[in-house]
Amino acid sequence: MLIALTGGARSGKSTAALSAATSMEAPVTFIATAEAGDAEMAARIERHRTDRPSDWTTIEAPIRLAAAVRSVDAGVTIVIDCLSMWVSNRMLAQGSGAPLGQRQGQAAASGGEQHSAEFVRSMVKEVGDLGVRLRERSGMAIVVTNEVGSGIVPANPLGRAYRDVLGSVNQAIFASANHAYLVVAGRLLELQDPSDGL
Repeated sequence: MLIALTGGARSGKSTAALSAATSMEAPVTFIATAEAGDAEMAARIERHRTDRPSDWTTIEAPIRLAAAVRSVDAGVTIVIDCLSMWVSNRMLAQGSGAPLGQRQGQAAASGGEQHSAEFVRSMVKEVGDLGVRLRERSGMAIVVTNEVGSGIVPANPLGRAYRDVLGSVNQAIFASANHAYLVVAGRLLELQDPSDGL
């Protein structure tokens, strides 16, 4: 079973994911996608780590998300937090083996132009395949992502490219979800499957 959660920053997505996973009787593997590019981000990651139960397994997968999922036994509950950081990591890493801070500078300088239509198609296909795999597992999978397309248009090409890629990736993972929720101020609103019609 696949549950997908989206919403804005500090909307309660991660809290909802942790609560759902804790309610399951199965062991839990938490797949973390964030990288500590600076001290502030390192502190955020540490706070998130201390919020999780000590008996959970954590896999850090800032780039190789599908491989991390494949490494987890089928009956184990998986929490992926979050897909939006993974997309950012993949975009910044494209064509670069540099450390995170240097990759960010390179991406900003290029204006996001290196993110071709082929790159976007490959990302969407990868996530679509991942969604099918997560849905077909015997254990529960919970995916957290951000909704970044509801505000103003980003002022630079890289920001606009990120918004567009993440929007397409979110649609790909939600297409496989058994249950999908928008999280606002800690409250969950279930989203209708478009196949059910208007």
